[in-house]
Amino acid sequence: MARTDDNENFTEEERQAMKDRAKETRTARSRKKKTPEEVRAEGEAELRAKLDELSGDDRAIGEALHRLVTENAPSLIPRTYYGMPAWAKDGKVLCFFQPASKFKVRYATFGFETGAALDDGNVWPTSFAVTKLDAADEKFFAEVIRRAVG
Repeated sequence: MARTDDNENFTEEERQAMKDRAKETRTARSRKKKTPEEVRAEGEAELRAKLDELSGDDRAIGEALHRLVTENAPSLIPRTYYGMPAWAKDGKVLCFFQPASKFKVRYATFGFETGAALDDGNVWPTSFAVTKLDAADEKFFAEVIRRAVG
């Protein structure tokens, strides 16, 4: 079977996400020499910059999720993950926000990685589609975030 050029297999958005991830990996290596306060400050600046790039509902949702994570899981460190806002525990991403505009889809996603303590029986959700957040949604996510941290 003939292999096609990788540029034909990935969208421009996917290629950009891979470039963002490579940059984040390099940044993570350089942060090993920094204090926790410096790491948090740099991560906060990166996350804020990503939120500032967003508009409309994506920005409103991202801002609300950042506030919820900061309030309900202050131990999580802000950072980026494949160029998206994310929050880490012990150096590993625990949760992330994928704006709808990132891959030109109809809804944003608030997702959790395998380190999240969301286990509930044999089946449990690890990501949520989000189009807007109202007070009830924020209350729900606040609980999910607290549970995810463990």
